Amino acid sequence: MMSQTDDRVGSRVVVIGAGIGGLTASALLAHRGYSVLVLDQALVPGGCASTFKRQGFTFDVGATQVAGLEPGGIHHRIFAELGLDLPAATHCDPACAVYLPGETEPINVWRDPQRWQAERQRQFPGSEPFWQLLATLFQASWAFQSRDPVLPPRNLWDLWQLTKAVRPETLLTLPHTFSTVGDALRGYGLAGDRRLRTFLDLQLKLYSQVDAEETALLYAATALSVSQAPQGLFHLHGSMQALSDRLHTALERHGGKLLMRHAVETIQTANDRVTGVTIRNQKTSEVWTEPTDHVVANVTVQNLMQLLGEKAPKGYQQRVDRLPPASGAFVVYLGVDESAIPEHCPPHLQFLYDYDRPIAENNSLFVSVSRPGDGRAPAGKATIIASSFTNVDRWWEGETLGAGERGSGGATQNSKLSSNAAHLRSRSQRASATQNSYHLLRQSYTDEAIARLAQFFKLTEETILHVEAATPRTFEQFTGRDRGAVGGIGQRVPTFGPFGFANRTPVRHLWLVGDSTHPGEGTAGVSYSALTTVRQIEAERRD
Repeated sequence: MMSQTDDRVGSRVVVIGAGIGGLTASALLAHRGYSVLVLDQALVPGGCASTFKRQGFTFDVGATQVAGLEPGGIHHRIFAELGLDLPAATHCDPACAVYLPGETEPINVWRDPQRWQAERQRQFPGSEPFWQLLATLFQASWAFQSRDPVLPPRNLWDLWQLTKAVRPETLLTLPHTFSTVGDALRGYGLAGDRRLRTFLDLQLKLYSQVDAEETALLYAATALSVSQAPQGLFHLHGSMQALSDRLHTALERHGGKLLMRHAVETIQTANDRVTGVTIRNQKTSEVWTEPTDHVVANVTVQNLMQLLGEKAPKGYQQRVDRLPPASGAFVVYLGVDESAIPEHCPPHLQFLYDYDRPIAENNSLFVSVSRPGDGRAPAGKATIIASSFTNVDRWWEGETLGAGERGSGGATQNSKLSSNAAHLRSRSQRASATQNSYHLLRQSYTDEAIARLAQFFKLTEETILHVEAATPRTFEQFTGRDRGAVGGIGQRVPTFGPFGFANRTPVRHLWLVGDSTHPGEGTAGVSYSALTTVRQIEAERRD
């Protein structure tokens, strides 16, 4: 047990969840001398950035792009501290090719800033002042972020880190703190530009989980600018698993321990302070309580409330309860013959099929395509991963028993038995029907997605070699995320940056990392949240 290996006060840390945020925090803490135990209910580490293999194909579960590998980028910084080699990667250029309804020429988001400027001026005439505003806000925000501020601050140390990161140019962002992208479009007379707004809606939905009308302008400035040099998005050789494998290596090199198939059932607290966690070994069903000085929870904020149960601070619980519904993802994974891939196909594409339908439920698809020799498919073959946002609730429809479906309390004993038997048969039939309905829904989504993709790719019975699909149910089962929601909290003004969820929770020595605290920037964002938490824990130990 961890408690038997290190008795130093403040040195024991349990990390819940072996996603990139949890692995980053655990590897850094182990490197800095802490006794670290990481627990995850899944089969392999990586969370939504893990992979699986089928018939020689390697598929990324969720995340397919990486930011922050460039010198000074967050992954570059963390891997340098841990003495790790960066994974082999190539620039995504274009970062994305976006196809609007009825159009055969894409909007290419080029990495070269001048090339991207020429592209957007050609695609969206008259919009350049809007893009220049984004560029100005991004430069100030990126420089501010590079000085490691703590947002939102929750004590004097946090506030001091925030204050130290501020420079005169940072003040340029203040007038826009409460603005949305929609506000900026109206300010520049662009609110009626349907193509521009649709393009922004598509791109922002990927990063901020909400459309241009709702996305905080300061957040959008980063999300829409990070694709250009000297930053950029990267396509990893092999798979996204390259990140988690390296972090796992660093964790164990410095004495940390990772236990897969071990679920944390409860976070134990006393006097509003963490004392331990209750763990279940999912292979043996053994249950025990592990004492600890700190808990780093790489989970959604909804999952965190479940782990705290009745000990959840009421105000915090109420804030979580008020959050708008999170998005889910429907994903189809295709292994194909390389003849299905058009010549010069970019690695990432985005399609919208109908202006008059929501950007969800297969009306839009974000598509990632393997490259020859990148280790994701056998020679002469390729992978296609296509995802669409979906309402998580529809994947559980019909599963709640109504009050009228329960037995009568006034029946005799014999009639109770008869009624209960009939009820159990009825419930079994309903469960079977619900399961059948779920499979039919998943198949319907799969068929529609493939039909959509066939408008661009050469998909036939001969070229499609493997088909698999994932729904919010799949993500809940394999990642443990509440109802399979992905992508984090929507980056509206009330929930982004200075107004978002902090790493420091109201329960002392309970820390929240991941896409509830730094969402939208994928593995880079959750790594920032992990680094911030590590710095906060270190500051408390020094005190």
